[in-house]
Amino acid sequence: MVYRAIDYLLIFIQWAIFARVIISWIPIPRDNNIIRLLYQITEPILAPLRSIIQRSALGRSMMLDFSPVLAFLIISFLRNLVFNLMF
Repeated sequence: MVYRAIDYLLIFIQWAIFARVIISWIPIPRDNNIIRLLYQITEPILAPLRSIIQRSALGRSMMLDFSPVLAFLIISFLRNLVFNLMF
């Protein structure tokens, strides 16, 4: 029961990040309520990762934001970790 709740939350966050990546390619006004909510959900996760990437040696020369990729990897790791701890 607890595992499923945590897993569903992590899956929801992954989908929110995926939606944000897709929406970032589309010229949609950022003042839309749904877009604003999506940013409010994902920015607390992506901002620290973006900061870590930018401070690294590779991050200074990158033109793309790889924080969603890193977030996906971390969330996948957390999902596996929670699964292994629960079962």
